[in-house]
Amino acid sequence: MKNLKLRLIVMNFLQFAVWGAYLTCMGNYLGRAGMGANIAWFYALQGIVSIFMPTIMGIVADKWIQPQRLLGICHMVAGAAMIGLWWMGAQSPTPDPTAFISLYTVSVAFYMPTLALSNTAAFTILKENGLDTVKNFPPIRVFGTIGFIATMWFVNCATLDDGSFFFSLGNYDGKFQYTHYQFLVSGILSVILFAYCFTLPQCKIVKKPKQSLAETFGLNAFKLFKTKKMALFFIFSMLLGMSLQVTNGYATPFITSFKGDPAMAHTFAANNATLLVSLSQIAEALCILLIPFFLKRFGIKIVMLIAMFAWVLRFGFFGLGNPAFPGVILFILSCLVYGVAFDFFNVSGGLFVDKECDPSVRASGQGLFMLMTNGLGATIGTLAAGAIINKFCAYNDQGFLMGEWKTPWFIFAGFALVVAVSFMFLFKYKHVRDEENPAPAPETAEV
Repeated sequence: MKNLKLRLIVMNFLQFAVWGAYLTCMGNYLGRAGMGANIAWFYALQGIVSIFMPTIMGIVADKWIQPQRLLGICHMVAGAAMIGLWWMGAQSPTPDPTAFISLYTVSVAFYMPTLALSNTAAFTILKENGLDTVKNFPPIRVFGTIGFIATMWFVNCATLDDGSFFFSLGNYDGKFQYTHYQFLVSGILSVILFAYCFTLPQCKIVKKPKQSLAETFGLNAFKLFKTKKMALFFIFSMLLGMSLQVTNGYATPFITSFKGDPAMAHTFAANNATLLVSLSQIAEALCILLIPFFLKRFGIKIVMLIAMFAWVLRFGFFGLGNPAFPGVILFILSCLVYGVAFDFFNVSGGLFVDKECDPSVRASGQGLFMLMTNGLGATIGTLAAGAIINKFCAYNDQGFLMGEWKTPWFIFAGFALVVAVSFMFLFKYKHVRDEENPAPAPETAEV
């Protein structure tokens, strides 16, 4: 059994290491490659493909291809496309934007479904070996976050300069966090995971009763909008989801932009933005441990409200801070509060759906929750944030996104504050403390 858990740990580590190689630092490369104005679209594409690709791949895994094998196939395609992005970057410092974004779309279209497929494979393997998923999966899943952090650190420090490869925390333009080599790292890890998936235990396909087209695609969950409480919850889920990808896309270009200021060009934070931002993922992993206590003590609404106000602080600290001491303390606080901002809403929201939905639409309700937050919300929010930042900032000849950064961060903080206050007064949900049955620990967490 220990060997089985170790194998799933390796799978989860690689699953998120693939994503961590480029997700938070891609904006630094895009700016230098002449595609800085399109950063928002690169991140919005993840939300767009998340609207339909996970459902399609879920149907394929249910009916035709075992989930662990389909997981491998998806990683093979996604990894090949990532290696293609690296190759395009190697051919020209400014690749053709249309071809580049097209290949990137292929990669994320096949990567995003793997977030669900990896969970499905892990759950199935654990159950078929007589293990409890609630007890055994969280310690396995946390290694996914560790993998994400590990590749963030790797691309932050890995440097190729004058043909020499070395690791550095210093001021080098050849760091992978600024170059197309971040895509190579992601692609290689995807190919490794492709091969590894075919060594995992089989997940036999179980024949299920015939479903209508609406049931198959989870469309029957939309009837939940008939209930005022559920309609408000999903609307606020979308509004909060608008904040999810903003800092993934723009935190590192923002922090790195201080390299364009001679007074701050050599500060540690400005030269190691990806390393600094990794504190967000560390905080996320730690905050998951606090959720059961907060849910039991304060209830779902207060926990979701805490998450919303945490987003106000996340953006506000960025607007007030800078890479030099003591301003860098505010950057660190922004990264630490991210754990509360992200985890508290995603996990408590999932528990709310599980508690309030009829069992016949519970799975579809969870899918609708993800659609509203990571699909529609994240897509709309990222594109809107990109338009605001492009109005106040622009890339200079050195590839730094310079401008009046404070205003965009305060706009985002103001939006989060309006959402939080509106949620406080409009969403009615009374918490009844249950001393006998504390809130269950979450099964999973997203990076």
